[in-house]
Amino acid sequence: MRGAQKTTLARQLRQDMTDAERALWRVLRDRKATAGHKFRRQHPIGPYVADFACLEKRLIVEADGGQHQQSRHDAGRDTFLRREGFRILRFWDNDILQNLEGVCDMILRQLSESTR
Repeated sequence: MRGAQKTTLARQLRQDMTDAERALWRVLRDRKATAGHKFRRQHPIGPYVADFACLEKRLIVEADGGQHQQSRHDAGRDTFLRREGFRILRFWDNDILQNLEGVCDMILRQLSESTR
């Protein structure tokens, strides 16, 4: 996928966010809630688009629906992103919607444990 195509896809994904992605974005976009760390949503990285990425801490947060269950595409994607130096946190949409506070606590722990 070319750069312009990825940008167009990322813009489309920002407009078509799931309920779980919207709920998580409301928290992640507030730097006070993320200890001052900046997150980008639907951010292109290589041939992929990360749901949420903190570039400073090399942390990607993914909100996964049922389509991601046992996905080979996700495994290859994760391998690529890890080779690029990113850590990946995956949460099921249901977990985000039912336990947003717990999800956010886990993200904050990962941000504070980061060495970058």
